[in-house]
Amino acid sequence: MTGFALAILPLVITPGASLTLLIRHVTEDGRRRAVPVVLGTVTGLYTHAALAVAGLSALVMGSETAFTVVRVAGACYLIGLGAWTWWSAGRSRRPAGRGQRWRSAYPQALFANLLNPKAASVFLTLIPQFLTSGRPLAGQILALATVQIVMVSLWLTAWALLLPRTAARPGGERFRRTIGRIAGAMLIGLGGWGLISG
Repeated sequence: MTGFALAILPLVITPGASLTLLIRHVTEDGRRRAVPVVLGTVTGLYTHAALAVAGLSALVMGSETAFTVVRVAGACYLIGLGAWTWWSAGRSRRPAGRGQRWRSAYPQALFANLLNPKAASVFLTLIPQFLTSGRPLAGQILALATVQIVMVSLWLTAWALLLPRTAARPGGERFRRTIGRIAGAMLIGLGGWGLISG
């Protein structure tokens, strides 16, 4: 487990869609908004683990056409999410109920993770190196996935604790718009990189 944790650490701390979404939501509405982002990310990772156990991830990664479809769909989703984030950053904020905020942040984080073939590739390239023959495969994959999920959750939670809620402070509305536009640009960039790096 320690070896896997050290191997996965660079991937965990590399900025990506989940961290970008977390920064945007937390700076807008406070640290509670981190919860649906973290839960969406966790759900996505466990889904990838379940698909790896079922062999579906191997099928997608083994088929160039299927991999390309997932990669393009994920990239387009991030680009669309980034464009919406950029556009909505320039609009005046309307108070949103707690349920509406959850419905927004959770699926954004979930689909950003689910449609990321690089997240699936972890379970097909890195995790197999830490599997032990003669032991149940599913249990090992889920245990290693849990290690990754705990690390990702701690990393995102640490960011949430460090980030201030600035939208309610003097000049906070301008800062909120700036953060929203930066987050939008980063999501568009991640999506664009996903299109050209395949």
